Amino acid sequence: MLDRLQALADRYEKLSELLCDPDVAADPKRLREYSKEQSDLQEAYEAYTEYKQVMEQLSDAKVMQGEKLDDEMREMVKMEIEELSARRDELEEKIRILLLPKDPNDDKNVIVEIRGAAGGDEAALFAYDLYRMYTRFADSQGWKTEIMEMSESDLGGFKEVIFMINGKGAYSKLKFESGAHRVQRIPATESGGRIHTSTSTVAVMPEVEDVEVEILDKDIRVDTFCSSGAGGQSVNTTKSAVRVLHVPTGIMATCQDGKSQNENKAKALQVLRARIYDIKRQEEEAKYAGERKSKVGTGDRSERIRTYNYPQSRVTDHRIGLTLHKLDAVMNGDMEEIISSLTIAEQADMLEKELV
Repeated sequence: MLDRLQALADRYEKLSELLCDPDVAADPKRLREYSKEQSDLQEAYEAYTEYKQVMEQLSDAKVMQGEKLDDEMREMVKMEIEELSARRDELEEKIRILLLPKDPNDDKNVIVEIRGAAGGDEAALFAYDLYRMYTRFADSQGWKTEIMEMSESDLGGFKEVIFMINGKGAYSKLKFESGAHRVQRIPATESGGRIHTSTSTVAVMPEVEDVEVEILDKDIRVDTFCSSGAGGQSVNTTKSAVRVLHVPTGIMATCQDGKSQNENKAKALQVLRARIYDIKRQEEEAKYAGERKSKVGTGDRSERIRTYNYPQSRVTDHRIGLTLHKLDAVMNGDMEEIISSLTIAEQADMLEKELV
């Protein structure tokens, strides 16, 4: 571990030199690349710098402990050694986590798809509740959201909604949300007061740049049509809505919420690119599923990951056995405890695999 840390520290200091080089400062691309690389290394570099200082102080304190001291000084040195030893252990644990392989998508914006699944109108209403939960969480993080496509149900829910969340680290916090979300509650349409169970599915995909997934004009078919609202009725007479089909894969994306056909096409291509990338990523992970399947799941939207029980005000994440009795807060965007617990579980899983 120390060899890896020293190599990291050497690279960080080399990047500091490069960023002061006039030739680099005059090259926006290199400047951006070096700045991002140094930013990614900074937390580990600072932890290692403090770790070296703590180890030096601990060594000095142990030397002092072997000298002739009065009782008061000996007690002070003993307390210092205990404090430094505790801080050393904390830093070692922190550094182990910082050295874990980082998901290259963690800093990216995300495209989120939510669909009502089993349960008809109630599933669509729950899909809307999930959308509100994620947008309120995004607001609490200082991120921006933008609806790319939506299909409303007659009762005001979402049959489907696709939206972008723009913010640094959005994927790192939301990547574990993909899967089937189950709700247990008395629907507004239920006159007998019976509890119903419905599900909505969530898919979280990193935003993908053109260079990561190239879509050639010859490989797509673009259709235009009039946009529609709830129930399928037409809401305008201009063909501004766009449907893009990627012929080689059969993957399709539709967008009708932009102001123009060009805007809708650009958004549809964004979604299409993310879907193609997501399928390729899942195929790659499937090859190593036996070795690499984590505690927090595969990201398959058919996998049931969480239950929201309204009568008991309970949220349960089935992957890590976490239960919180604060449903209202969670549905209003207070997701930090769930997300932190999932992140810690993933890190613990990765550390366990590294030690094997």
